[in-house]
Amino acid sequence: MNIELIPAIDIIDGKCVRLTKGDYSQKKVYNEDPVSQAQAFERLGFKRLHVVDLDGAKAKHIVNEAVLRGITSATRLKVDFGGGIKSEEDIEKAFAAGASMVTVGSIAVSQPQTFLEWLKTYGAGKMILGADVRNGFVSINGWKEDSKEALLPFLSNYVKAGVKNVLCTDISKDGTLAGPATELYRKVMKAFPHIHLIASGGVSSDADILALDSAGIPAVVFGKAWYEGRIDIEKLKTQD
Repeated sequence: MNIELIPAIDIIDGKCVRLTKGDYSQKKVYNEDPVSQAQAFERLGFKRLHVVDLDGAKAKHIVNEAVLRGITSATRLKVDFGGGIKSEEDIEKAFAAGASMVTVGSIAVSQPQTFLEWLKTYGAGKMILGADVRNGFVSINGWKEDSKEALLPFLSNYVKAGVKNVLCTDISKDGTLAGPATELYRKVMKAFPHIHLIASGGVSSDADILALDSAGIPAVVFGKAWYEGRIDIEKLKTQD
């Protein structure tokens, strides 16, 4: 198996939660302590962690900086951090708190020149372009608003500018355990075969992860399926 496995920790009020389709009213707390959850992931052999500051996404600036710092201080996990990154100050805060990479989505839609400047300043290895998709169009500001940016042209502009890492979430699938948008990710990889695409949303089982692996998707983020006991990491490790 070649796909990179990335567990997710989404944070509201300092707690590890999951939403359904990005709906803050459909919130379930899975662990009161995200740091202990991160340590548990590390013990299981994971190398990387996707952390989302959901409070930050709502507030439009980083809120859970202290939680990020706690995770990076207590583990050796490579943490990519997103949610509420709207300014260079937010990026600096995230890196200062130990993030290895930051995920930026809304700014790439609303202020493309700013995103390109950040890409140049910090480098493609430190930046993940977040492309959250609903009905084929990129959604912004914690999935509260849909833009007029169609996914593939949006990605094309940034791939040409040097973007290497893309986190693509199908909002209609996220937190539903209904299976990932594998065909959408196939289209993205066909159009941009050299990017490191991270599939996100809808993963419900080991079989979903294996299907993404078979489709040639480089990486996958999963959350609810893990917390609901639907993924067996030892079983996945034995797949070749």
